[in-house]
This record gives sequence, C-alpha cells and structure tokens, in this order.
Amino acid sequence: MPDSVAVVILNFNGRDYLEKFLPIVIQNSHPYEVIVADNASTDDSINFLQESHPDIRLIKISENLGYAGGYNYALKEIKSDFYILLNSDVETTPNWIDPVISLMKQNENIVACQPKIKSYHQKEYFEYAGAAGGFIDFLGYPFCRGRIFSHQEKDQGQYDDTIPVFWATGACLFVKAQTFHEVGGLDDKFFAHMEEIDFCWRAKNLGYEIYYCGESTVYHVGGGTLQAESPFKTYLNFRNNWLLLYKNLSKEEFHAIRKRRKRLDVLAAIQFVAKGQRANANAILKAHQDFRKMKNDFQANTSCGQLHPEILQKSIINQFFVKGKKKFSDLKI
Repeated sequence: MPDSVAVVILNFNGRDYLEKFLPIVIQNSHPYEVIVADNASTDDSINFLQESHPDIRLIKISENLGYAGGYNYALKEIKSDFYILLNSDVETTPNWIDPVISLMKQNENIVACQPKIKSYHQKEYFEYAGAAGGFIDFLGYPFCRGRIFSHQEKDQGQYDDTIPVFWATGACLFVKAQTFHEVGGLDDKFFAHMEEIDFCWRAKNLGYEIYYCGESTVYHVGGGTLQAESPFKTYLNFRNNWLLLYKNLSKEEFHAIRKRRKRLDVLAAIQFVAKGQRANANAILKAHQDFRKMKNDFQANTSCGQLHPEILQKSIINQFFVKGKKKFSDLKI
C-alpha cells in the first residue's frame, strides 16, 4: 500500500490567500489529500471554502490556537504517513511533493524536511522564512542558506543540493507523522514563531535528522499573518527565542550565553527606540518578563551538551555586521 500524504493548510483570516493559492495547491498536489484547518478565522474564510471548495476537508478549530496549537489540534485529526504543513500564502509548483517524500522514505532517520523556499514577489530570490534550509549560531540566532538577516541571495543554482540542516521552515514543513507525535509535536506555548526550530532541535537531540531538498521549489509571500514591524511579532520572536534556548541547551550552556544575549537584546531595543518604534522596544521588555514567568513550566533539560555540526560556533551578528559576510558561502560551518 503506498504511503499516504496530507497537505495541511492552517488558515487564520487568510481568505484572499486561499482564493489565490488553494486551487494551485490542489492542482499540484494530486493525488494527495489537501486539508484546510481553520484557526477560528473572523473573516469569511469558512464561507468561501464551503462555497468554492466543498470537497475540501475542513477542520474547524473553535479558538485561535496559533501556529503551534492549531497544527497540533489538526494533525491529531488526520491519519496519514506524512504531513505537509503549508502556509496559506505559498504558491506550489508541479512535482513539489514527490522529491521530498522520496528522500524521506530513503532515509528513515529524517523526521522533517523542507523544499527550496523562494520569494513570491521576487521569484529569482530566496525568501526570508526558510530559504535553502535553516541554521543557527551558538547564541541562538537563526539564519538560512540563501538568507542571513535581511540579505536574501539570488538563486543561481548554488543551493540545488540536498543536505542536512539544523531546522526546516514551518512555511512548508514535511514531517513523518509517527515521529512527529513521538517527538511531542510542536510546543503550544510558543503560539507562533520559532516553534518549528524548537521541534527540529528536540528531534536532533533525540538522534533524528532534518533535511533540505533542493529538487522541490515553492514560492512564499511571507508576513501573511503578522507584518515584520508588528510589535506582537517582535514579542513572539524574542520571547520564543529565549524559550528555545532554555529548553534545548543544558543549564551550563544556557548560563554561559545568557548575559551576552541580554546585552544584544538591549541593543535591539535601543535601535527600535532610535527608529521611533517604541512599541517594538517595549515588546522586547515584555518578552523578557514573560520568559522569566514561563521558564518554570519546563523541566531542566538533560539531553543536551551535543555539538550539532549545523550550529555556527561564532556570532552570526559579528560575522554579518562587522565582518561583512552576507552569504552563507562566506561562513565556515
């Protein structure tokens, strides 16, 4: 019996994106099932789906549980060998599924994988959220092949390969269903942002592998739910980054970088104030306050101390802003 694959789109007030991209997803995903899970949208997403795509399976969630909670809820309702967690603002391409599924079937140790993520608005360039596979530095700052901070590379075939990475993007995340639940799924407490990095880190600490497959390509709009300048997005990114480190580093590793990270966050807040974005500066302060409250919800991590080769043992901030290394190929990982 062939393996089953479910393409699962978590929607929150994304009616316009569904109208634009869902028909393309359905066309390019045949013969696999496409499912929409609605995270308590307040626009007319539900009516649109019921009227325009009555054959699509719709999972209604009674409250907005965020990306993490929404997918955890939906995936428990879906029986499949593989899940594909797909943002509503993604344009798929023909044959975007099979190369990734084939790779994951060849290597039973791969729990998650992503395709090449390119910009919908600038299709020759990599997109911010995921690009050609995710990495992280020892201070916890994520970056990608093809995108470091705001610098996005032009796709010139330099990342057409297939390699292990540290994290795979939640914008288009292929996961093995059984192992997804075994690892514990996504952490509901993150709500949104960096929950996929946390999932991948936990999986790697258990001995699983995360991969990037350059044979598959999708195009991502980005910022479909929260815009880049949103104080709430700033809050989630800073709070969740601290949770990410606290959960996945040993106590000794965490305390070794804690003071340095605090200083860098203060500098980030000062920059927001200088740009007249005081609400974002306040969001960083609130992120720290809430992290201190939330960290007691987690048990001390005892499975770390593992030096994953995909962790850059230098500061990506120093490499990028001081040494001018804008491309992944400039780094030595």
